[in-house]
Amino acid sequence: MNVRELKKRYTEGGFSLLELILTLGVLTILVMGTIPMAQNAAKRQKEERLRETLRLMRRAVDDFKRDTFGSCPQGVGSNINPNGGGRNLGQVVAPTDPRSRVVIDDCTIFDMENLDRYPPSLDVLVSGVQVRPRGVNIRSGSGLTPGSQQATDINQDQPITKVYLREIPIDPMTGEKEWNLRSSYQPADSESWDSINVFDVRSTSNGEALDGSKYSEW
Repeated sequence: MNVRELKKRYTEGGFSLLELILTLGVLTILVMGTIPMAQNAAKRQKEERLRETLRLMRRAVDDFKRDTFGSCPQGVGSNINPNGGGRNLGQVVAPTDPRSRVVIDDCTIFDMENLDRYPPSLDVLVSGVQVRPRGVNIRSGSGLTPGSQQATDINQDQPITKVYLREIPIDPMTGEKEWNLRSSYQPADSESWDSINVFDVRSTSNGEALDGSKYSEW
């Protein structure tokens, strides 16, 4: 029997049971090894979205805080001359962050407990607050034609609303718009929010990240 006849016989006979078992075993090992990799990749993407979402909300909280310097001079907290000059109107002079272009002009959102003037809630960041331009309102006479106004006078008395968040984002780990909040008067390990202000935001998930840390501690 020559080689051609042996090859033909082998082809017509198909695979043996042992060969099928070995092939299925190798395929099973490959599949079982691929599933955890795919799961980890999906989990890693969610973790990246969570980190970005936390940065977004914390940045909004910090932006709100910057815009409170010089606001509501008759209210609580630091009293800064809104027209500049660095003069104290009552209590404490604090430097103005150059990134802040407006001053929060709605004193009704602050109460006597929120002395630090962080946002009272996440909803306030979404609904927005009334603000006014920061600095001196300069007027140097009328416009070019009699009875006209300068650009600095237009819409000067109309209220301006600034929004810090487009919407309350979804927690990628829970799929809900629920977040653990902490005020500036609470320790980092607080289990409940005292409802005074929003100083920090964290995930409500008790899950564990790929690096071994807990999402609720991020």
